[in-house]
Amino acid sequence: MAAKTETKREKFVRMAETRTIKIISMVRLLGNCSNRLAYEYSEKDVNKIFNAIESAVADAKKRFKSAPTGNSQIFSLE
Repeated sequence: MAAKTETKREKFVRMAETRTIKIISMVRLLGNCSNRLAYEYSEKDVNKIFNAIESAVADAKKRFKSAPTGNSQIFSLE
């Protein structure tokens, strides 16, 4: 019996669902860092984190609408 060849659509659904679930899980884990009893952070740190996340999401959305720009940045709080 020949193995079924995965279509581009099936591959997209499989990969996108898996990656989306991972991203949502990681965002939830990041939320755990909000515990002031365990961590010390400033409003500036929080803004920097969420600006970086929002920028990455905006870049990903753009890639679905046009060619990638290659302007991705590495995140750092420093």
